[in-house]
Amino acid sequence: MRGASGGPRDLFLLRRDVVFLNHGSFGACPRPVFDAYHRWQVAFEAEPIDFMKRARERLAGARAALAAFLGAAPDDLVFVTNATTGANIVARSLELGPGDEVLTTDHEYGGVDRVWRFVCEQSGARLVRAAVPLPVHSREAIVEAIWSRVTPRTRVLACSHVTAPTAIVFPVEELARRARAAGILSVIDGAHAPGQIPLALEPLGADFYAGNCHKWMCAPKGAGFLYARREAQDLLRPLVVSWGWRPEKPGPSRFIDEQEWQGTRDIAAYLAVPAAIAFFEANGWDAVRAACHRLVGAARAAMNALTGQPALTPEGPAWYGQMASVFLPACDPEATSNRLREEFGVEVPIWQWGDRQLLRVSVQGYNTPEDVDALVGAVRGVLGL
Repeated sequence: MRGASGGPRDLFLLRRDVVFLNHGSFGACPRPVFDAYHRWQVAFEAEPIDFMKRARERLAGARAALAAFLGAAPDDLVFVTNATTGANIVARSLELGPGDEVLTTDHEYGGVDRVWRFVCEQSGARLVRAAVPLPVHSREAIVEAIWSRVTPRTRVLACSHVTAPTAIVFPVEELARRARAAGILSVIDGAHAPGQIPLALEPLGADFYAGNCHKWMCAPKGAGFLYARREAQDLLRPLVVSWGWRPEKPGPSRFIDEQEWQGTRDIAAYLAVPAAIAFFEANGWDAVRAACHRLVGAARAAMNALTGQPALTPEGPAWYGQMASVFLPACDPEATSNRLREEFGVEVPIWQWGDRQLLRVSVQGYNTPEDVDALVGAVRGVLGL
């Protein structure tokens, strides 16, 4: 695979008549990984009883491959449908009450933000959002903006590793370190990190980390994970109570029993995760990621030159990986995004962030410099620049 420097889309199922610069929303599954996923589904239908008898063994093998990829022990993570499910498991397990505070930021993904809003409303706890103003010029400024909102009542620090709307790599290692020292639980939304930026969960030091495999790891939809630091696992309760709660034959980990053993469900996406990891290895994905980073940097520079807007962050992989957001002149986000798709065949998200409009461009191995040129031309045409 030639990667972002010019490779065709032959290894992916994407439509050829769309300039797809939105990998960050739902990912895109390569053909060999999708084929592995389909084979697991067929195997289940061909012999359901035998398949289910071996399901836990197969899940353990897939989990071991994922744990090695993520820098964690296999017994410290479980498969979940997506990062939002992982966030729900954690948030709805914690015993919060009136007077407690959950600290988050104004850069969070809407679905996960709603999880914490719901839990705080139900428990009487207070949700505190730290503002991280843009542009930002130092990682220390991010840490201090968030940490300045910590009080003696802060019980939980919940923030993103790579922010969804603004596409910024947050310094979660330092935030997790400070939280641990202060006796605050750290819960990291890692939806966009695995496969996009270097990640080693155990050294990172968070108490809980929920991530996706279906985005930048290119696994099938419905594959995510929840990591829980060994000492924090007893705080969790099953989101779905089934055979894994007080099982007749307990496994080596209550955490895995309760969260993973739920009876009949389609586990093919989980079992296909090793195929996604193998795809990375076979296609030299470190080089692909580096090429994608360079291309998204060029896209960011070209868009800012077109619009006259400042960059959200400095340059470099410490700040963004394979996706970046840029400010747009005042516009209707939904209408503008729809016109880019309908009139120019360019798929890219635009949304409201505070009183500003942001366009987020994602670059994966199937994208080319011509895709970036198409984006810039389309934005120029729609906004009349």
